[in-house]
Amino acid sequence: MNVTNESYEQMVKPASRDSRWAKNLVKAFAIGGAICVIGEALTNLYQRMGADSKAASAWCSITLITASIILTAFGLYEKIAKHGGAGTLVPITGFANSVAAPAVEFKTEGFVLGVGAKIFSIAGPVILYGTAAGVIYGIIYWIMQ
Repeated sequence: MNVTNESYEQMVKPASRDSRWAKNLVKAFAIGGAICVIGEALTNLYQRMGADSKAASAWCSITLITASIILTAFGLYEKIAKHGGAGTLVPITGFANSVAAPAVEFKTEGFVLGVGAKIFSIAGPVILYGTAAGVIYGIIYWIMQ
């Protein structure tokens, strides 16, 4: 069967739904912004409790990562991400979710073949290419000095 571009578009159009990109953009911005506001509030809280700026930032990151992992374990992060889209994927909470989600999903297969083998299946490429890019940029920086 020879399918032309026009006939393919006619087959796909009824099955496709319109993109609500403007609505998704606003929701991603609002939810991602809310995560960032929570982070700022936590940083300010830790500073009021006596931590210096660097320590307060570290405690904020730890708190956000822990909250993300707990929400992932209870299946709530996925519900938030369904509405927030990229707004939930970009902050540090999204990275924590990408590490925790496979661990939760494959825990029934055991710690070695389940959690151990699958925990970095989503986050692994990010770590790999982030590290490789850091090395390349470092070499370029070193050469330019």
